[in-house]
Amino acid sequence: MRSIWNGSISFGLVSIPVKMYSATDSASAVSFVQIHEKDGGRIRYRKVCELDGEEVSQDEIGKGYQAASDLIVPLSDADLASLPLPTTKTLTILAFVDAADIDPLQMDKAYYLGANGPSAAKPYVLLRDALVHHQKVAIGKVALRNRETLAMLRVHDDAIVMHALLWPDQIRSPQGLAPKEDVQIRDNELTLAETLMDSLGELDPAELHDDYRDAVEELVSAKLEGGEPAVSSAGPKRGGKVIDLMAALEDSVRAAQQERGGTGEESDSGGSVTRLRRKAADSAESGEGAERPARKSSARTDGKTAGKRTAAKKTATKSAASKKGASAGQGGAAKKTAAKKTPAKKTASRRKAG
Repeated sequence: MRSIWNGSISFGLVSIPVKMYSATDSASAVSFVQIHEKDGGRIRYRKVCELDGEEVSQDEIGKGYQAASDLIVPLSDADLASLPLPTTKTLTILAFVDAADIDPLQMDKAYYLGANGPSAAKPYVLLRDALVHHQKVAIGKVALRNRETLAMLRVHDDAIVMHALLWPDQIRSPQGLAPKEDVQIRDNELTLAETLMDSLGELDPAELHDDYRDAVEELVSAKLEGGEPAVSSAGPKRGGKVIDLMAALEDSVRAAQQERGGTGEESDSGGSVTRLRRKAADSAESGEGAERPARKSSARTDGKTAGKRTAAKKTATKSAASKKGASAGQGGAAKKTAAKKTPAKKTASRRKAG
């Protein structure tokens, strides 16, 4: 591994000589070149001077600072080297903070810092162990590639890692991007979302793989052999419109558990995942919902029958009361009439018997 910077870490009065190495490798990433579609020729960028139109080699290219739209001030390497920057060859630690205080948005490229020489071993290990024991990260400044940048030092696999940080004014504000509507999240929705998070399990770095790169390489190999690559019949997974958020969360939990080898009903903690109730109106498909209409219909039938009986009783009562009232109003005449009618009935009974 080739070092890209030699300098030292300034830790108070302690100086730690270090070498800097790039911690990441983008060579394995998928990259394309531009070609002329007509004949397949490679398209390249050429560096041309705007004044004379001539192509310029790398040896003839220098640096300049654009002070205005039509004014560029030339700056040589000697000019930049003479700048009074203490961070040119020294990473100066300014403070030690909690790692949670650093927003991941600020993190840029990562570099490994290695001890430069036997004399750097002890102060290097001292700083490393102090960071681990105190559970802090170091914040400092360093000049890289002719510009000063913030830096964060932390420990990874017994080595000190430096993350170049963006300056606070380089982070754009997300104002206006969040939903403006007043969105209400129910407790059961939040609980189910957290259950889904737990169901996905822990991340295994060994399982992370660039599937797109493999697909591109298979495509290129097939074209070199004069054929076409096999197309998966399943096709890519497409996310549809979410109509029922709760149902989508529940289905996601079951799918995550099945992928981990579960049954879709029980989690690793021994608990079960059940479909949460939403509203009473949504339970029409359950057994209780099917029985309620039957009981309601039976109650209506019984009510009608009871109503008819009650109405019949009321009619009979009214009729009896009406007759009684009429009899009371007529006085003694009513009694005489009743007396005359009684012998007549008796006489008719005797005739039938004879």
